[in-house]
Amino acid sequence: MLAWLSRGTPKALARTALSHNPSLEGAVGEVTSALAPMGAADLALVFCSSSFASDLPRLLPLLRQNLRAEHWIGASGGGVVGTNAAGSPQELEQGPGLSVTLLRLPGAQVTPFALDPSALPDLDGPHQPWLDAVGADPEAGGGMLLWIDPSSSGINDLLNGLDYAYPAMAKLGGLAAMHSAGHGSLLLNDQVCKGAVGCVISGSWSLEAVVAQGCRPIGPIYEIEQAQRNVLLELRQGSALNKPFTALQEVIETLPAEDRDLLRNSLFVGLARNRFSMQPQAPEPPFLIRNLMGVDPRHGAIAVADSVRVGQRLQFQLRDASTSRQELQQLLARQYERQPQPLMALAFACLGRGEGLYGAPHVDVQLCRELFSEVPIAGLFCNGEIGPVDGATQLHGYTACWGFLVPTTT
Repeated sequence: MLAWLSRGTPKALARTALSHNPSLEGAVGEVTSALAPMGAADLALVFCSSSFASDLPRLLPLLRQNLRAEHWIGASGGGVVGTNAAGSPQELEQGPGLSVTLLRLPGAQVTPFALDPSALPDLDGPHQPWLDAVGADPEAGGGMLLWIDPSSSGINDLLNGLDYAYPAMAKLGGLAAMHSAGHGSLLLNDQVCKGAVGCVISGSWSLEAVVAQGCRPIGPIYEIEQAQRNVLLELRQGSALNKPFTALQEVIETLPAEDRDLLRNSLFVGLARNRFSMQPQAPEPPFLIRNLMGVDPRHGAIAVADSVRVGQRLQFQLRDASTSRQELQQLLARQYERQPQPLMALAFACLGRGEGLYGAPHVDVQLCRELFSEVPIAGLFCNGEIGPVDGATQLHGYTACWGFLVPTTT
């Protein structure tokens, strides 16, 4: 358990506790014993592993018996992130885990909300219905935490609508864990929910986003010449046209042996969100990493896990532990330069990272701890991570989306 006093806001407080007790009552007892001395909080963030899925309806009532917070929100995931009693951040990727954080945020406006992604306001209409559904004032600034039940449809429309209504606000979170119980995976006050739940933190506090996709480009940047929905049919490089599968083969032939060994499980496609000039001096676009779903060698087509459009830029990508580690180190260093004293850090990561990627546990959180030596760290392993790329909120995979809670006043 850690407490951190933010410069300029001496009463601000963040305390987090972690348990891997396999009993729900035992886990709740451990975190409440650690957190109860803090007293009343403005916001409680609750993250639990899917090991507790059948017990979710009992979780918040048990916590609320001994902990005091005005607002409660959270989700169940494939694993949890938390900070133990010794101050060490941990990634509990498998088995039981409960991570609870209490936040006292003087001057903050905390606005929790629940949405049904299958019954959203019109994206072509005015933005006021979106503002009414969320309940927060976009003029107050701030950041948004967001979790979505994996049974939900209309996720892209939900993210687009929230960007439409709150374009300047960073949105961070992820898809909760799938489970076989008859209820949802989301937590709000004393309820278990489906759909989507979120929380806007504004006023004197906000969230700053760090999104680490963990891939490096291979081969040239192409422009999509022909495509149907999510299927690439023809690529352009300068004046040359080629079938996507042929272009991929040519890229593979240029790779060193160690990179070819990664191809079976680590090949991805990077898609530029916006249309960029293909002139030689044009800046390299920020790529959104997507899975390569399949290839058709006979017709030369490639299917990717996103819709594509003619004129969009594309580059093949490889994912490996060294690249992922280096990218996160660089991004965290930039964040440290911007704001070296956040109140806390929240991590929403894919289970495809962690020990399976690095060959060792707790790597992402330890990289954060190297720079932010006393900051409490908490979070969730998700079925898809939510974070901004190039100014738009995206649903990611194999990504670590970090949110740093920082004061907006000095």
